[in-house]
Amino acid sequence: MKRLISLIPETLEKGLTRANPLVARALWHVRHPTRRGVTKACAGLALLFVLYVLILIPFTPGIGDIRKAKIEQPAQILSADGKLLAEFKPSNREWVKLKDISPNVVNALIATEDHRFYQHFGLDWRRTASAALHTFSGDRQGGSTITQQLARNLYPDEIGRAPTLTRKLKEAITAFKIEALYTKDEILETYLNTVPFLYNAYGIEMAARTYFDKSASELNVLESATLAGMLKGNSYYNPVLNPGRALQRRNIVLAQMVKYGKLTPAAYETLKRRPLRIDFERQTEPPGPAPHFAQQLRKWLAAWADRNDYNLYSDGLVVRTTIDSRLQTMATQAVILQGNQLQGIANAAWGSRAACASGKDLLQTFLRETPDFRAAKDAGLTDDDALKRVSSDRSLVQSVCESKTRVQADFLAMDPRNGQIKAWVGSRDFSQDPFDHVQQARRQPGSTFKPFVYAAAFEAGAKPTDTFVDQPVEIQLTGGEIWRPGDEDEPSERPISLRDGLAFSRNRITAQLMQTVGPNKVARLARAMGVRDSTLEAVPSLALGTSPVTLKEMVSAYGTIANLGGYVEPVMVTRIEDRKGEVLAEFAPAPPQQELSADAARTLVDVMRDVVNRGTGSAIRGRFGVRGDVAGKTGTTQGNADGWFILIHPQLVAGAWVGFNDSRVTLRSDYWGQGAHSALPIVGDFFQRAQRSKLVDTRVKFATEQQPGWFAERSARLREWFEHLLPSPSTVKPEAPVTVRNTTRRAPVATASSERASEGASSDAAASASVESQALPPLLPAPVATSASASAPAFASEPVHGEARGTGTPASAPTPTPDDVVPPDAVNAEAQKSGGNTSP
Repeated sequence: MKRLISLIPETLEKGLTRANPLVARALWHVRHPTRRGVTKACAGLALLFVLYVLILIPFTPGIGDIRKAKIEQPAQILSADGKLLAEFKPSNREWVKLKDISPNVVNALIATEDHRFYQHFGLDWRRTASAALHTFSGDRQGGSTITQQLARNLYPDEIGRAPTLTRKLKEAITAFKIEALYTKDEILETYLNTVPFLYNAYGIEMAARTYFDKSASELNVLESATLAGMLKGNSYYNPVLNPGRALQRRNIVLAQMVKYGKLTPAAYETLKRRPLRIDFERQTEPPGPAPHFAQQLRKWLAAWADRNDYNLYSDGLVVRTTIDSRLQTMATQAVILQGNQLQGIANAAWGSRAACASGKDLLQTFLRETPDFRAAKDAGLTDDDALKRVSSDRSLVQSVCESKTRVQADFLAMDPRNGQIKAWVGSRDFSQDPFDHVQQARRQPGSTFKPFVYAAAFEAGAKPTDTFVDQPVEIQLTGGEIWRPGDEDEPSERPISLRDGLAFSRNRITAQLMQTVGPNKVARLARAMGVRDSTLEAVPSLALGTSPVTLKEMVSAYGTIANLGGYVEPVMVTRIEDRKGEVLAEFAPAPPQQELSADAARTLVDVMRDVVNRGTGSAIRGRFGVRGDVAGKTGTTQGNADGWFILIHPQLVAGAWVGFNDSRVTLRSDYWGQGAHSALPIVGDFFQRAQRSKLVDTRVKFATEQQPGWFAERSARLREWFEHLLPSPSTVKPEAPVTVRNTTRRAPVATASSERASEGASSDAAASASVESQALPPLLPAPVATSASASAPAFASEPVHGEARGTGTPASAPTPTPDDVVPPDAVNAEAQKSGGNTSP
């Protein structure tokens, strides 16, 4: 091996020695050229050039259809009932035929870009040679024909973008291919429909709409010359940002039209003096009936297409979604109607500059967050001087007020049986606020989180009749802070059942129940039931909804309740087809995962029925007349910053949130700020419309009848058999529960609109929270103790900091419902017999 290596230098030296005479002779011919030698050299160079071109041909684009932008089929998004929801296009383009384009456009284009277009076959040799000479002399010029430009526009990746000889050769070869296969009119039509014009406007039709608010067929000479002039450099000759340059370029185009006989000199002299008349408006794709849903679906579908080697924008995919276009329309109308009403209230509180200025500290905070304030600070002003400057700008102050005080709302409906999303409204107006509040906004859920606490309790063995005493609650937290959850009214020192605690959203009762069950267990259960993306802080105040979540998570979790404990992941798509209708993929609903025991779920549904029958959500029945078996929960956060309501039905779960993008802004109303009056009307309106349209069957009911177990069933039969054989005269029937009825007013207190804001305490729960609750009806009878020391239910629990249990009697008498109105005499007689209290 060493010998071979040592021979390499010797071999190279011998080779150079032998080649030296040949090299010397070649150099001599270069210094002393002859005609024959020059001819041979030129022929050799030409041969090399031809060989290089032949080598490049396989690396140039294969010409299938240059009008592929016309035949490309974007993905179509269809609703479950076959309505078009959206089309996913790569660019904003509308194809028009050449005969539907103004002749002024064609004349201006050819006169400026390629006046021998109809004479050449893709490459204008004279223009190319002229451009080369100017480039070599230092004055770089373009020599591309319209066909070459089309080749570059259609195949930028295959041809390349670098200003090299190879790129120009590929461009010329592709142009020859195009000219060989297509007519001049086809080339012109394709070029005019694919050329970009800034502002996401592709093609002459979108350019005409963007810059002149008219169709391409209506463009006059001046407008056509302006658009043709942009082709030399869209940004440089942008008529919106650079009107002076655009005007100068337009007149050059007009002069070219005169030069090649497309315009008379007299007309040119008149037209060149006219100013630019731009009627600019960005062209946006229509949002469609479910824009936020489509926005989220695009992300999912793009990933699916990449994994399965499909093009989202050209393969003609047909995506069949779970959205019901009828329910989607109803949801959108409900959000707009309630949003507009609440906006009027917000405008009265914040809309004027004076009203906005009444929140002086908050307004100053907003102004300090503006770019104008930062610019003033960067200019060297002090904080106070910068604030004075921006505060004196009335238009700025008004703009800040309007943007900060715009009411937002979102809505989501899904089928709890299969997880199919039926309606999705991410904001009041997609064009003004494309931010999707359904999936992206995380806000405190308030009392809509309470059902998870009760679910954990029922799963641990608690009964709806178990009670806690309505008394002051103080819970010591890690770090030594004391959390004191409160309600609208003062503690009554009376026992309140779990059923009434949830129906009337009693915070002190829920806080005590949370201590009994344990925050960790509640957090785990809520995650299992559907709150799977947001972080839940396992602290006592979690019972009142202090951990921010999304509406999608909450509706999904309530779907688990409606599905009697079976969690089904929300789905958006049922099937994907190709352009021929052949099924590419199907997405069957996932089987339910039993995350909450069926018995606990049945109990929870039954208790949540009372929320809408006589509790904080009673407007669902009274105002909106929603029939059928429904249950739900209201929610309001600290300072009325967020209003929530979620309603469940065996076939449909629907939820809404209302608030502001900035949680520091509220409606400034203890009435309208409550979820029962801000969010509930959206859901109520939606359900009312859905039931009237027979899209929700009011006859369907939850299967909440508790089925006795094997042992209990046989024990009951055995007991009946013994009682039949051995009847006892001393057997005393248990006294029936006393029902107290309202003698002083027609409408029971349960329908009063006194829901209060809640659970706004931060996760550290250091401060006392003013939480959502509704006062219990004053018609509850005085408790009758059954033992000297009645206590809270003793069911499974987890140790927590400051855990405590309330005391009280086993149960309280049922609260009257709207139909429980009887004559006063009957009430008085019943009360006297039972010792009840009939005072209001």
